[in-house]
Amino acid sequence: MRLRVEFTTEPFDLDEAPAHAVVAREVVEAAELDEVDVGPFGNTAEGGADAVLTAVDALLRRSLEAGATRISLQVNVVEESAAGEGER
Repeated sequence: MRLRVEFTTEPFDLDEAPAHAVVAREVVEAAELDEVDVGPFGNTAEGGADAVLTAVDALLRRSLEAGATRISLQVNVVEESAAGEGER
């Protein structure tokens, strides 16, 4: 099974990436995921279920430890045949 996670961490700081946002980016970039897209207002990552769920666990724990006061996330099942075809 493939999963896609979309997430944001708060509080926002438009002048400089807060520590919790940097940590979240490091977690998903270091994870064994197939696709990672990090942006200023939202982030997505996709991969096998075990890899995504492991990354989400680390993301939540480490971002909260780094000062996040809110983490919003959504996890979706992605059909194998739809991966990369815009059906997200």
